[in-house]
Amino acid sequence: MNAANNPKTDAMQAAQAPVAITLIEAITQALAYEMRADESVLVLGEDVGVNGGVFRATAGLHAQFGSERVIDTPLDETTIAGLTVGLASQGMKPVAEAQFDGFMYPMVDFLVCHAARMRYRTRGRLHCPMVLRVPWGGGIRAPEHHSEANESIFTNVPGLRVVMPSSPQRAYGLLLAAIRDPDPVIFFEPKRIYRQYKELVPDDGEALPLDVCYVLRDGSDVTLVTWGAQVKETLEAAEQLAGEGISAEVIDVATLRPLDFATIAESVGKTGRCVIVHEAAKTAGFGAEIAARLAEESIYDLRAPVERVTGYDTHIPLFRLEMKYLPSVDRIVAAARRAIAAG
Repeated sequence: MNAANNPKTDAMQAAQAPVAITLIEAITQALAYEMRADESVLVLGEDVGVNGGVFRATAGLHAQFGSERVIDTPLDETTIAGLTVGLASQGMKPVAEAQFDGFMYPMVDFLVCHAARMRYRTRGRLHCPMVLRVPWGGGIRAPEHHSEANESIFTNVPGLRVVMPSSPQRAYGLLLAAIRDPDPVIFFEPKRIYRQYKELVPDDGEALPLDVCYVLRDGSDVTLVTWGAQVKETLEAAEQLAGEGISAEVIDVATLRPLDFATIAESVGKTGRCVIVHEAAKTAGFGAEIAARLAEESIYDLRAPVERVTGYDTHIPLFRLEMKYLPSVDRIVAAARRAIAAG
């Protein structure tokens, strides 16, 4: 029988066809793929095993891989961090979950003093191939310590790679790349868009490159730079600006450290204007680093001051005011208009 007409072949191809999944499902899909492909990969954290995680990111993995590779830990972030660093230094590839962004702070000692310094301290003899998955950001009506945008703290630590996907496709590809990376990766997952929309994501094991920005929309009048959940509002703002005759280029930073500044500089060289959007507080947010680099290296390309559309210099509030804190489409559009008017 011709293979093209073979029902068994057709069934196999159908089973392998990409399906539309959410960002959280893309995380699960990437974890499962890499655990099948590499026995040194394991998952650990609070409730990640039998319950499948508080957001169900590890749903089904315990049944598939067992309790030796999907490990429920005590409710102790310090222990999780120390165990993860120890496993990574001894040849394993642990993927730990911090459960919520506000739970990271007890982990800082191990992340900063050990994970980030392992290669430096041992002159390259030891590496720390670990990933810390962190549900990140506001917008889900959570209580205190469950909604924080703290990425800039970790972008200031040499030796840590900081990654934040903004779509199911990028979540799958970037998580695979993070697990395969020989050094520690903080993998922030914007929980507001965990289940917001779906994309076709082939489960083919193809990683996306780290350390590069992704140009999501071409434009010629203004560059909009953002990452994480704010990509959605930024793309919507670009669409609204297009209706006003303003052509906006949209860049998803994706890997905050190390920063692919060349892509941002190239875009600003074309548009002459830049608006940076992030939900973290404005003061010392990562947008300030991008703005400073533009002032240092692209000042002669800028036709207007760099605009920042950010959260406010306060904690992310409880749900009644939460969406007023987060950058909105209207605030992004207004900033782009100011940049256009200024030059």
